[in-house]
Amino acid sequence: MTSQATGVPGPRTKDFWAGVVYVALGSATVLLGRDLPMGSAARMGPGYFPTLLGGLLAVIGIVSILRGLRTPNEPVARIHLRPMALVIGATFFFAATLEYLGLAIALPLSVLIAASASRNFRLAPLPLLGLAGFTAFCVLIFVKALGVPMPMFGSLLGG
Repeated sequence: MTSQATGVPGPRTKDFWAGVVYVALGSATVLLGRDLPMGSAARMGPGYFPTLLGGLLAVIGIVSILRGLRTPNEPVARIHLRPMALVIGATFFFAATLEYLGLAIALPLSVLIAASASRNFRLAPLPLLGLAGFTAFCVLIFVKALGVPMPMFGSLLGG
């Protein structure tokens, strides 16, 4: 049995494309957070942690790209756009509807949109019960315990 990867190095490997995504997300995080005050390590401002994580993610992405270019690995056969669009769309849906629907409604709807990206997605009682529990947990942690200023029920629902 051999432990070497099969395939050829190059821009069609999984490591390469994962690195591209990491660099894009890390760079976007750093760029979007550039106007936030950084503070110092002792007194971190609101831009400190996102900028640090974004920069770290970009560095990890560069390492992954280089690894993909140098190490033989399995090539990416096909990029499935529908699941990617549903997961990204769910994130945008959450951001766009949080104020109007509130966390208690926007979160489970967003999770259902993202979950529908899977071929195995089925609405069934047990997963829906788990989703209700997850939603309640998030409301308790973020709204009640941490005091994050987001509505539990949005303006469309009288919240």
